[in-house]
Amino acid sequence: MAVRRALTARRRPHTGKVTASDPPLRRRAWSVRVRLLAALLVVTALGMTAAGATTFLLQRQRVMSSLDVTLLSRVSEAHAVVLGASNSKSTTSPETRPEPFRSARSAVEAVISRVLPDTNEATLGIVDGKSAFVPGVSTDFDLRNIPGLVKTATAQTSDGRTYLGTLTAAGDGYRYIAAPIQVAGSHDTAVFIAAVDINAKLKDLADAFTTYWEMVGAAFVIIASLGWYISGRLLRPLTDLRLTAGRITSDRRTERIPIRGNDDLALLGETVNGMLDRLDSAMTTQRQLLDDVRHELNTPITIVRGHLELLDPADVGEVQSTRLLALEELDRVGTLVQDLSVLAESEQLQPERTVVDVRQFTLDLFAKIEILPGHIWVLGTTARGSVALDAERITQAWLQLIDNAAKYSPEGSEIALGSSGDSEQVEFWVMNTGPKIPEDARERIFQRFGRIDNSRGVKGSGLGLAIVNAIAMAHAGIVTLISSNEQTRFGIRIPRIAVVSLPPLEAQQ
Repeated sequence: MAVRRALTARRRPHTGKVTASDPPLRRRAWSVRVRLLAALLVVTALGMTAAGATTFLLQRQRVMSSLDVTLLSRVSEAHAVVLGASNSKSTTSPETRPEPFRSARSAVEAVISRVLPDTNEATLGIVDGKSAFVPGVSTDFDLRNIPGLVKTATAQTSDGRTYLGTLTAAGDGYRYIAAPIQVAGSHDTAVFIAAVDINAKLKDLADAFTTYWEMVGAAFVIIASLGWYISGRLLRPLTDLRLTAGRITSDRRTERIPIRGNDDLALLGETVNGMLDRLDSAMTTQRQLLDDVRHELNTPITIVRGHLELLDPADVGEVQSTRLLALEELDRVGTLVQDLSVLAESEQLQPERTVVDVRQFTLDLFAKIEILPGHIWVLGTTARGSVALDAERITQAWLQLIDNAAKYSPEGSEIALGSSGDSEQVEFWVMNTGPKIPEDARERIFQRFGRIDNSRGVKGSGLGLAIVNAIAMAHAGIVTLISSNEQTRFGIRIPRIAVVSLPPLEAQQ
């Protein structure tokens, strides 16, 4: 019953609800384009805000400082009126010196009548703590209507000192100065007040910055539009990379990223295209290798299977001959596998170069092979100087060429080897007599399992020259071939690297 219930639950359609056993859904993140644009807009907004706020505060401070200068100048004018200074802005002629005031009331009255307020300014004369005089001209506001101003100014100037301060009333701010007026022999007290409407004075600045923020908003929209367009153009190589990578499959490997410009993203595209070329080449080589191996293994498998199917177990002689044939084919398969391993290592070879003397290297290799039977070994010319190479791998490749020459040369014939070169390159060669290599086979023999023909008269896996070619290419070199009806010459030509100067040596025949 429990098993049936479990099976029923397993067949139940998904309801769309996420449970603890369900894999977590991958949330699509914001694209690089959106994040780049967002970062650009945030930085732009912070920069514009910081610049605007700083400018506004500096300009406001300058306006407030200018208000204080204006108020102090009004007090200076009041002093000139009271003291009768010649630089007073009153209507009194400079040549006429007014008579001294007999009371503080008359003095403040004269100040109010002669010190005229400017735009967004107002003055007030206080006598014995009460409003007494206002200017005879129209002002933008009346100081008598500001609550607490008279009482506050009277208290602040009770010690006989001028007071500069700020007063807020009904949401409006006023910067004012209160200067006491005292006349000798007078028992009354008077205070001269000059005030400026802060909001009115700052209105022009506020209007200017309102326009500034409107322009900032317009500029923000323009920057966002241009940023979206430009970021799309800049990131198009990444989009091409993503789309191209999505289209590439094992059967569709020719897709490449279009390269535009010569910036870092273009360089990235070139790098990825190079990687795709290498992967394509590797997959092509791998597939070709599998095809070649399948073809090469098919023959020994077919041979062994055919003989086993026709084998008469009662015939001891036939069993023995079939056994020997199967072992021979298995040995050939083993050689094939070993040569494939050597070829794979050679194709990925990173040479461990050491500087060797070319002549001594040639003499050492000749000493190894001159005792081999079946042919007459001749030492040809030897090159001068030194060359940087992987001695073990070059020896392996050279011996492979020598073995190949021995296979295709008549018994008892001469095989010559030596080295030659100039200031830029060195060549290690072997030359034998034998059949000419056809023109149409000269490229095929350097490929895996490439042979001049399909005959099995010569033993080998068909990988020898491919191994030699891989070792030469790992040394930035090539395998040379010169073939005629009389002789064939193979060579491994590599550039001289890290050449060390040696005493000149005479070429030896």
